[in-house]
Amino acid sequence: MTAPLTPYGIATKVPLPYPIAVASTREQLGREGFGVITEIDVSATLRQKLGVEFRPYIILGACNPTLAYEALSAERDIGLLLPCNVIVYAADEPGQSVIAAMDPVTTMHATDNPKVQATALEVRLRLKRVLDALAAPGSAA
Repeated sequence: MTAPLTPYGIATKVPLPYPIAVASTREQLGREGFGVITEIDVSATLRQKLGVEFRPYIILGACNPTLAYEALSAERDIGLLLPCNVIVYAADEPGQSVIAAMDPVTTMHATDNPKVQATALEVRLRLKRVLDALAAPGSAA
């Protein structure tokens, strides 16, 4: 079950170890038409740049080309808010992970463009389906 994580995101906690949660997230994003076009391994970056250890944590930049095209066609500068970030990180409890997505309706609220807002609603619906599928029992890839 998804729930608000912050005012700008939705999340779910899953009983999956981090590597399986990452693979499952990629798979579910693909089922909703999203590709991962950017990837930031936060843990590795912090280790390399700062010499600190941090829980396993990845930021996936997800993009649905059709919906991105709709938004960009409606408002060229909306690219400042793309792609949709999806995070996966190891939860405090062993063998569990948190998967969260930015809420495009909240982030694109800055525009008064009704076409962009309609696209944001569709993106939110799809991201919510991704999270709901991941939270469903037996969802491991």
